[in-house]
Amino acid sequence: MAFEPPQRLVRALGETAPDGDDWLEKLPEAAHQAVALRELTVERVQVPGGRSSLVVLVRRADGTPAVLKLAPPRSRPESERAALAHWGGLGAVQLLEPLLTEGVLLLERLHPDLSVRSLPEAKALLEAAGTLRRLWVEPPGGDDAHVFETVAERTGRQAEAMRVTASAEAEVAVLVDAALAARAELLAAPPERRLLHGTFRQSKVLAGERVPWLAVGPDPVVGECAFDLARLVRDRVEDLIASPSGAATTRRRVKRLAESLDVDQERLRGWTLFRAVESGVRALRVGRPKDAELLLEFAGWL
Repeated sequence: MAFEPPQRLVRALGETAPDGDDWLEKLPEAAHQAVALRELTVERVQVPGGRSSLVVLVRRADGTPAVLKLAPPRSRPESERAALAHWGGLGAVQLLEPLLTEGVLLLERLHPDLSVRSLPEAKALLEAAGTLRRLWVEPPGGDDAHVFETVAERTGRQAEAMRVTASAEAEVAVLVDAALAARAELLAAPPERRLLHGTFRQSKVLAGERVPWLAVGPDPVVGECAFDLARLVRDRVEDLIASPSGAATTRRRVKRLAESLDVDQERLRGWTLFRAVESGVRALRVGRPKDAELLLEFAGWL
């Protein structure tokens, strides 16, 4: 079978590819080797798939359905592996094998085309929040502790990129300043230290067989829970922007999610602001002006 990467993956990785990165060129051969090593039968490549990895629906030698996932080093697949192993299937997709090949994960098969985003908005937020709560556990210690970035480290890298863009794009400077100020205040006294999903949203929660809903695709990080919840606040941002009551709905969503997950409302608002501005500025930097406009307008409501 030809392992042709979906165009969505090609475009997304092209936005962040460092000079000399040939991972996409080597991907078809790497996929063939991963399949052969595990004696898998390939059903199909998942399309449109994700923005950071190739996802292939397969069957193991005993006929059990599974998912083979291949990701480049810059997507931190070994960090994902470590987080999935630590969660052990509680709230997240189950890891089916130990490390055989770096950058290759064999995972429990969920229903790839059925996420909580298919539910009505209120129900989707409820189910997503319940799933996220189960992931917030104490991070591993000892030799495994160094595998994960902290919120301070990840947002520090992002903050530097935001400053560079703001210096060249004056119209975003005010929002960037507000986001950076919020980050500095939030990092001064974090209330807890948990293992977080890192990139959680409705589309990252898929229907399963063991339990109704399980999280997939973490980019794990260690820090406070409000950081993880912040991305969920802006889910379906296109609908929010299109609604005349979008700003009020956003503020109610912050309040409702904070109360339901026992997170400080102001800390959630602050991290939502930072993450929305960071995403908007990044979209502007890589040439996605429409996405940038939506995200920055959303951030202005906060």
